[in-house]
Amino acid sequence: MVEIGFGTGHNVPFYPASVTGVTAVEPSALGWKLAAERVKAASVPVRRAGLDGQSLPFEDDSFDSALSTWTLCTIPDADAALREVRRVLKPGGALHFLEHGLAPEQDENVRGWQRRLEPLNKRLFGGCHLTRPAATMVTNAGFTITDIDVFYEKGTPKPMGADSLGTAVAP
Repeated sequence: MVEIGFGTGHNVPFYPASVTGVTAVEPSALGWKLAAERVKAASVPVRRAGLDGQSLPFEDDSFDSALSTWTLCTIPDADAALREVRRVLKPGGALHFLEHGLAPEQDENVRGWQRRLEPLNKRLFGGCHLTRPAATMVTNAGFTITDIDVFYEKGTPKPMGADSLGTAVAP
């Protein structure tokens, strides 16, 4: 499995038994340093291989699955990153994602607040965009979404907590 935006390794304890190894793409040296204890305790080998989700240093069709959690909001060219993930996934490979972004269409009031808050949010939170439509981006990259749940995180202001949890398959 390839995980883009590995961060501090918070997903490591939750990898299913079917995962036999993880290739972690993470640009932040600090994030990787903070992940050290989780990586050491992992039940599968985790190796850092790649710094930029927009240009993955892997052969085509290299991975059975991919994972992205709260990552697409900060990648400068998230569309390019999704195309790269599709390129390195084997046909039929699954992209599992949990991303925050643009609120559902029926919540125009929340979307308005997202548009107003985004410039400040990007400055305060490492380039984090509030208005990226995660599901649309995944399908535009050529994936077929097979399962999706769109919801607001409990305890989080709606403009920051509009989430999409899903699975998409590479052609």
